Amino acid sequence: PYTDHTLVDQAVECVRQRQPGSAGFINAVLRRFLRERHLLVAQLQAEDPVARYQHPRWWIDKVRRDWPTHATALLEAANVQPPMTLRVNARHGDATSYAEQLAHIGITAKIAGSHALVLDQAVPVHRLPGFDQGHVSVQDLSAQLAAPLLLGEGADALPAGARVLDACAAPGGKTAHLLELQTLDLLALDVDRERLVKVAQTLARQNLHATLQAGDAAEPTPWWDGRLFDAILLDAPCSASGIVRRHPDIRWLRRPADITTLVRTQARLLDTLWSLLAPGGRLVYATCSLFKAEGADQIDAFLQRTPHAIRRPAPGHRLPLGENVSGSVKNCSEAGDGFYYARLDKPGAAGPSI
Repeated sequence: PYTDHTLVDQAVECVRQRQPGSAGFINAVLRRFLRERHLLVAQLQAEDPVARYQHPRWWIDKVRRDWPTHATALLEAANVQPPMTLRVNARHGDATSYAEQLAHIGITAKIAGSHALVLDQAVPVHRLPGFDQGHVSVQDLSAQLAAPLLLGEGADALPAGARVLDACAAPGGKTAHLLELQTLDLLALDVDRERLVKVAQTLARQNLHATLQAGDAAEPTPWWDGRLFDAILLDAPCSASGIVRRHPDIRWLRRPADITTLVRTQARLLDTLWSLLAPGGRLVYATCSLFKAEGADQIDAFLQRTPHAIRRPAPGHRLPLGENVSGSVKNCSEAGDGFYYARLDKPGAAGPSI
């Protein structure tokens, strides 16, 4: 809200109080910048991709290697404000009926699926009709794919009462979505006991029930009762490179070595949880990552060491660019976050172990 000359004046005054001898120098530098701003910024952005895209150099290089055609669009999209997306509880209505409720109170939205809406402008959740009663939740479009992918449909649908593990459940959005769509014997597991409180709050708001358990999915002995699961959702810990527009600090806090560590953790989780899956069961692997090491490459490696696993159709890598991935980011303000999904089935007799 302040003019340029006011900012310069106040900056110089602060320097004068701390380092009086530098005040003149700081004044000269800042005023020269104001005179040459456009030239300097343009030159910097042309010469330095870190300045242009506001990402660490190693991150930029990784995106360029993984997505050479879409790298520029992806890096620019990460600096655009993300949309506020809603998931309508299937037990209470659908996107069309809820959009009508929103319209009555002056909130406009685009229908993005049978139970998904993208708001034209974000609003506080207390303004959403029925939020406190669990009629609607805030959840990204890409994140909303997890539950339907695990549950299946038609002849492939997971039956009521099936035994399901949500292996990294906190904060509980996907857990609740599963229970909105089907009645399940669901175990919500998370290594962080404090984050399970959030899962409990999410389920309580929607009047849904699951068994909550603190434990490491990669070390099942302390928490597993020995009964195999009909379906497992592994929303694995990852770099979160697909959601940096929501959490801009992630790109600066991550280090290249973190990716190597995360990839090893994901592989360990896949191998361990596969052994807990019943014959005829299914496992959905998900990460909110753009990096192929945490997505397609991870699953390719798993299938190499687990040749009997069956890969089923799944979204794969979803880029946060909407339908337009030609280099422009004009649609990214309505697109889902960057995610990866794979579904793996274990051969054997189908049917729930209930």
